[in-house]
Amino acid sequence: MKISRCILVVILILFAININAQPDSLYFKEDKKPDVIYGWSTKKDVGFYLNQVSFTNWNAGGANSISAIISGKAVARYKQEKLFWNSSLVLRYGLNKQEAEPIFKTEDVIEVVSNFGIEKNPQSNWFYSARFSFNTQFANGFSSPNSEQPISRFLAPGYVFLGIGMEYGRHIERLSFYGSPFTLKTTFVLDETLSNQGAFGVDPAIFDLEGNIIREGKKTRQELGILFTGQFEDEVFENMNLNTRVRLYTDYLNSFGNIDFDWEVNLDMKVNKYVQATFGSHLRYDNDIKVEVERNEMTNEEVVVEGARMQWKQLLGVGVVVDLDTIFNKENKAL
Repeated sequence: MKISRCILVVILILFAININAQPDSLYFKEDKKPDVIYGWSTKKDVGFYLNQVSFTNWNAGGANSISAIISGKAVARYKQEKLFWNSSLVLRYGLNKQEAEPIFKTEDVIEVVSNFGIEKNPQSNWFYSARFSFNTQFANGFSSPNSEQPISRFLAPGYVFLGIGMEYGRHIERLSFYGSPFTLKTTFVLDETLSNQGAFGVDPAIFDLEGNIIREGKKTRQELGILFTGQFEDEVFENMNLNTRVRLYTDYLNSFGNIDFDWEVNLDMKVNKYVQATFGSHLRYDNDIKVEVERNEMTNEEVVVEGARMQWKQLLGVGVVVDLDTIFNKENKAL
């Protein structure tokens, strides 16, 4: 996951040249469309997804299981001729129960994203932009259903990105590219046990020879680096909506050139007004998140292994999604 520093420097130089040069391809060739909605537009929905597998005298074997995910999303967008302000809140929580196994968490997301942009030129696709994002989770996370020691908690970790840069895209709400040469990333680990372990990249505690803490682990870690993001959301086929987002980040001071990678894809397929099938994929690599314990399949012993790993989560489910603006008879402006 590493690229050379030279390549990153070249990317930054080309990015700066593109902003200043503004070739004709970056200008609008026609007036703004008259159907653009100015002012505020909002959208709110909640969803419930259920997956169930049951076996009775099934000769191939299998374990009965049921899993459920509840989700909520709220979007608020403000648009004027020369500026925009888009914000979103995403909440998801899921549980799984498999026969004799205890209930296990499968999904846990709290995410807030807000970006503000001012038009650089009336005929340009470029915007001066500031972007803020916050991510954490609701409940404790465990490595397995039978584990008693949490490996994550609320605000352990929590991530805040705050930066300024340039955003390219005529319709920011559907397709945009954002680059920031100055983005502050703050990692929170507000749990004493995890911070003393040095989880999620914070400085661990210092112990004496008897195991007593000389200095407690730090609960925050700050980085300043380069952030690139790309986002696309639109109806690709009838009743089929695609939403994908990619984020690349590298820190100037710590391992410059080592890129943290985050790519999320969600495909929602609408069956009718309320029923929806969804497929999701989330690929992530963060050099600060280490896999510390693995189990040797030959000896069934735990082995300590240091190093970051590629993380992948996927989701496939069918559920009910309700537009709250419609339910409460509020004006529902198209986004």
